[in-house]
Amino acid sequence: MHIDIRHSPSFAVARIGLAAGESVRAESGAMMATAAAVTVEAKAEGGLMKGLKRSVLGGESLFMSRLTAGPAGGWADLAARLPGDLTAIEVAGGLNLARGAWLCHAEGIDLDTKWGGVKNLAGGEGGFLVRAEGSGQVLASCYGALDLVELGEGEQLVLDSGHLVAFDDSVSYATRKVSRGLMQSLKSGEGLVFEFTGPGRIWTQSRNPKELVSWLTSKLPFQRG
Repeated sequence: MHIDIRHSPSFAVARIGLAAGESVRAESGAMMATAAAVTVEAKAEGGLMKGLKRSVLGGESLFMSRLTAGPAGGWADLAARLPGDLTAIEVAGGLNLARGAWLCHAEGIDLDTKWGGVKNLAGGEGGFLVRAEGSGQVLASCYGALDLVELGEGEQLVLDSGHLVAFDDSVSYATRKVSRGLMQSLKSGEGLVFEFTGPGRIWTQSRNPKELVSWLTSKLPFQRG
């Protein structure tokens, strides 16, 4: 498949170019438009139990959209739920994505949910990461603008957990509070951060979806049951 991204960085749309008979798997609801010869099928990839695992633990949809080109090839336009950028990541082995970051992947990629350990649970990611394995491209979305950080051997980066999009297998990480003590955390408005250590790549987003939800919740009128 070939990916062409337009309208970056605020309202990115990805056009997925497909060869004859080629298929891609996309997040349910991500399809914006397709060529007439492209068929769209909703399916729980890997079976119902694997789909439930991805949905409940990984924050993705239970069903994926399978888009398949006709004999002459075709294309499909995909867009994320939140305004922001998209990036095509070439995977050769494994890639770890934050909840909600996955949008689409090529046929050579297997998508699953991976236990990230207690340290990841503390980082606000629900304890689980979305895991992409194989060879091919993954299309990832972010809220806001996207940054790519390339860490050298032993180089470190401290990142707020809500600004994570994805990171390479070669990158190790731990979590900690951004400031010492409960009162300090409340005063600063910050929670937990990731401490990444290279080598490898980290993709970050300039806006935090959890902060958006918190702000909207505070502004919405109280609903009586």
